[in-house]
Parts: sequence; structure tokens; C-alpha cells
Amino acid sequence: MHILVVHNRYGSAQPSGENKVVDQEVELLREGGHRVEMFERRSDDIGAMSLLAKVAVPLRVPWNPAVRTELATRLRTERPDIVHVHNVFPLLSPAVLAACADAGVPAVATLHNYTQVCPPGTLQRDGRPCAECVGSTPLPAVRHGCYRNSRLATVPLAVSLSVNRRRWWSGVERFFCISEAQRDVLVRAGMPAERLAVKHNFVPDPGTCRVGGGEHLLYLGRLAEAKGVRLLMAAWDEIAASGGVGVPLVIAGTGPLEAEVTAWAAGRDDVQYVGLYDTAECQKAIARSVAVVAPSTWLEAFGLVVVEAMAAGVPIVAAGHGAFVELVEDGVTGLLHQPGESASLAACIRRIAAEPARNREMGEAARRRYEQGFSPTVGLDRLVDEYRTAIAGRSALTRGGDTRASRGDGNSR
Repeated sequence: MHILVVHNRYGSAQPSGENKVVDQEVELLREGGHRVEMFERRSDDIGAMSLLAKVAVPLRVPWNPAVRTELATRLRTERPDIVHVHNVFPLLSPAVLAACADAGVPAVATLHNYTQVCPPGTLQRDGRPCAECVGSTPLPAVRHGCYRNSRLATVPLAVSLSVNRRRWWSGVERFFCISEAQRDVLVRAGMPAERLAVKHNFVPDPGTCRVGGGEHLLYLGRLAEAKGVRLLMAAWDEIAASGGVGVPLVIAGTGPLEAEVTAWAAGRDDVQYVGLYDTAECQKAIARSVAVVAPSTWLEAFGLVVVEAMAAGVPIVAAGHGAFVELVEDGVTGLLHQPGESASLAACIRRIAAEPARNREMGEAARRRYEQGFSPTVGLDRLVDEYRTAIAGRSALTRGGDTRASRGDGNSR
């Protein structure tokens, strides 16, 4: 197959699971013998733009006509079998879908979050679940300043969601939801269920599994409110007050709460804040863990770190909502705590650290779960099958004279 991957890369200053998934899928496809090319923009490039160009960025979030022209020209020249869209914010825009329609190339899209129904894509506000915009207009998100706590910054996202909703729903052959939990939300929001397929992310085999019982508990991810970092700190303080669990907590990552985490960890023997790890360091840290902790307060659409732990034969302590419920079998591959409750999180951490034999059994079960559902072999088969389904669907519609993708293609813009 000849595949063109479309992606606006997130900034490199903070870890991005989405960037990682895109890179891993591209590598997997190439190793499988497919021809894969990229159509990219990088958010890092905004910093080097002129002042005028920076001012124009929000205006092009809903629609970037230059991207439409550039991509359509490339598609007509190279004629890929399919276009796989990932992130289009902020430099690409949904104009990429019009380019695909212009060139007559079918498009699929991975939905890494909830931006189809929620401007910031988190389904959360003020640290609590929120579905006020789901199935409705995104005006509440603007009123509350849901993106970066700024009404002004939220406006371009809200406008894009409003004016491009029908374009997404008509211009994409197959949407890849990364969990059943995510698909359920999107179907309830009115997205076309027949084109919402579940395709879990895969994780490369790290090549090594945990040996022994582990040396620490590990939090690995972005230091942000939605990821449950403050909840974890509160739970760990409860654990420390009752004598600890015999191993330290290691926190790896960066983000808006970095200063708070650094100050909290300073001078403590039971906490180590290690900053941002590279891929090799992450794999080593996971393989030395008693358990990996994923206490997100928002409804995670997937949970890459959970599957990375499974791949290393390490059990997980995760919040009992969102995709975690289908990824972690409670009491078998890990433990699920009550979302947002520090006492429940603390109890699960104590339990998973206090029962070495049971911990080992859960780690072995986690590895089996990875091999059956999240390995590269499984990931490649599912991805290629979905591509073929999308191409066959487009071919059938074309033979039937379908005009779905050309309706409302932005000519009025």
C-alpha cells in the first residue's frame, strides 16, 4: 500500500503520546513493506514565525486554504491509496479533508482524544468530567475558557468544531477510535456509528520484562491536573503518614505542574522526581516497577503507559473510568481505584505493593494481555484491514455515484 500520513506534531518541550503513536505506526507500516510518506507541520515552528504570522495562526485553525492547495497538489501527483489523518491543530486545519476530496483519495482519521465533540478534547473542566458541549454547540467551552483557561484561545477551536463538524463526518471513510469507551461517547454525541471502528494503539515489544518484584512505584506522563498528579501526591502523603510501602515513588515527565511536583518531592526519601525520560529510560524505569500508576481524572481515550507497562510484565494501578476499564482487568492485570478519590488510590497502591506473589501473577497476566491485544503484529493486521475496508468503501461509493465528500467542501470560504 501507498499511505500518506497527515499530522501536526505537538511541541517537543513536553512528551506527546500522540506523536509517539504516529511515529510507531509509520515505522510499523514501513517494516511491513508498505510505502509511507508524511505531510507534516510542527507546532515548534510557531516560535520562529514573524509576529504577523503568529497572529494569523488562530485565524487559520478552522480553515487553512494554503494547506488545502498544497496537499491536493501532492495527492494528485503522488496518488496514494489512502490518507491517514491524525492531528490537524493548529497549523493544518480540516482543510486537509477538502484536499482529499479534491484529489479523490479516501481518508481515514485516528481520534486520539475528544476534539470532535469538545474544543480542548478532554471532556473535563475545573478538574471534573464535563460533557456540556457534547451533542450541542461549543459555546459553553468559550464561556468557561476551557482551552488553556482562556476564552480567546478557545474561540478558534470552538469555531472549527462548529463549522467543520459536517465536513469531518462526511469526508472521512473510517474513524479509528482508540477504545470502546471513546466510541461510546462519540456515538452518543451523534457521530456516524457505522464509520466508527475501534482500533487500539499498539506498543512495540520492549524486549525485556520485569525480573523480580520491582524497586519503585512509577508515574510516567505529563504533569498536569487531568493526569491525576495532584491526586497522586495526596494519596502518597496518606501512604507516607501511615508508614509507606517500602519502595519510593518515581515521577517522570514534565508539564504545567512541574514546579509544584518539584517542590513537593524536594528533601523526601520516599519520592524521586526525575524529569523527562527518553524512550530507553522509560523502558528501564517501567521494567523496574512494582506497578505503574495512572490516576487520570479525565476520561482517557486510551492510555499508552498502561499498555507499555503490560508489555514489560508490570501490573497497573489506574482510575476506574474511561478506557482504563477495558484495558485493565481489575484484580487480574492490575487494580482500578475510584476516580478522583485519593483514599481509594492509596489503598490500591498499598495492596499492589504488599502482595508480592499476587503482584507477580498480575504482571504475568498483563504481559499475556499485551501479546494478545496490543503487540505490533496485532497492530499491523488491524491497521491494514481498516485501510482496506476504507478503500473498498470508497470504491463502492464511487461506482454508485456518491457525492458525499464533495458536499460543503469549503468553496464558500
